[in-house]
Amino acid sequence: MIEPAFASKVEDVVGLYMNPPDHAVVVPIDEKSQIQVLDRTQPGLPLKPGKCGTMTHDYKRHGITTLFAALNILDGTVLGRYMPKHTHKEFLKCLNAVEPDVPAGKMIHAIADNDATHKHPKVHEWLADHPRWTFHYTPTSASWLNVVEGLFSTITRRRIRRGVFTSVSNLQQAIHQSIRNHNKMSKPFVETKPADVILAKVSRLPAVPIE
Repeated sequence: MIEPAFASKVEDVVGLYMNPPDHAVVVPIDEKSQIQVLDRTQPGLPLKPGKCGTMTHDYKRHGITTLFAALNILDGTVLGRYMPKHTHKEFLKCLNAVEPDVPAGKMIHAIADNDATHKHPKVHEWLADHPRWTFHYTPTSASWLNVVEGLFSTITRRRIRRGVFTSVSNLQQAIHQSIRNHNKMSKPFVETKPADVILAKVSRLPAVPIE
């Protein structure tokens, strides 16, 4: 069973991607929380012709960090901020970082999932004080509609998963470099699948209970 508002939320979010409002910026925003700083107990062997790269299964953990990121679909650039925790306070710091980056006079349509952090009363108070912001929430268990998740996946696969990090700052520097590389080659985000196509595919999936 999916939530009753699933279809309307998909149409809303995909509609923003395909037809952004005039004089507005669409900003998918989310966080990758509790990224572990892992240092392998022994150096891995590099990839060689005929041999796979190796990595020890055991590790030392040197802490965690959370990456908050906002993506501008007009040019594909990403603004990232690193926080020690994942609460509404850190989320508000991220919103305050995005606010001055958007030119005055432009409305801001933010896309976020249904995490309690994004719906905290303090966040609603902040939105009331910043009327040019409008939040659009993805359906439950459908954070894949938030395109910034693609960035998180790329960073995880290409930089974090096989990386060796000795400190939180070491990991943050590696992620920051990945975001810088992304921004150097960024392109406008183009949604190619209209909402009705997405909904038709979802309708063919087995029903699963809402968590």
